[in-house]
Amino acid sequence: MSAENGTNGIPDTPVGSTPPAGPRPEPIRFYGTTWVNHDNGYAARRAGLAVGSLAAAAAACFVLRIAYDGLQIADIGSFVSLLMIVMFAICSALAFRHTWSAFTSRPDPDRQASLRGLLAIGFVGSLLAYFFRSFTEAPGERLHRAEYDKAREDYEKRTRRRTGNPSKKRRRR
Repeated sequence: MSAENGTNGIPDTPVGSTPPAGPRPEPIRFYGTTWVNHDNGYAARRAGLAVGSLAAAAAACFVLRIAYDGLQIADIGSFVSLLMIVMFAICSALAFRHTWSAFTSRPDPDRQASLRGLLAIGFVGSLLAYFFRSFTEAPGERLHRAEYDKAREDYEKRTRRRTGNPSKKRRRR
């Protein structure tokens, strides 16, 4: 962000005002920092993204159905058709589980990189995990809130101890 568009480089801070002291919440995709106070259309975003993720999952299943019909027309055999169905089912189940657990704990970057292909194949599972999580919270909100609350608590502890000028502190005798 720049001064050209009327901001001072810090989101949600009016021009000319100072940013709040302490840690800043990490934005969540599609929600920004509205998850902190559940304001600025948070509920509408949650509902819209739940419907959108379900619609995307339904569209993906439709595309997979067309691909399956293409295999049937090609008459490649029932074994390959069965393998395709099993592969997509397993990959979708694994992607669902991985995405669901990523909402409550930070995934290991190396493991995430190694699972990238599997998650791409099982994208329907990831979309469904996003849909179901949207019923209770913004996906990842609980993790971000715990980290933000811990950072605020640590900040409060640090600033509480540093009151006054230490050089004017009276020595005990």
